[in-house]
Amino acid sequence: MFAYELHRINHAQLVREAAAQRLGLEAAVAGRGPRLFGRRHGGHGAEGRVTGGDRGRFVRAA
Repeated sequence: MFAYELHRINHAQLVREAAAQRLGLEAAVAGRGPRLFGRRHGGHGAEGRVTGGDRGRFVRAA
């Protein structure tokens, strides 16, 4: 019976450690978060990258 109780304690500890590690990973991913307007990404300004033949169609906003 004592071995079983030690096993249960060890199992509970491993479950807590896994949950803490998972929470830390989720926090790290959430910390990066979505890119908001106005933030520079990939060397391009807030308006993003212009692709295709539509370069002259729209002008840059003031």
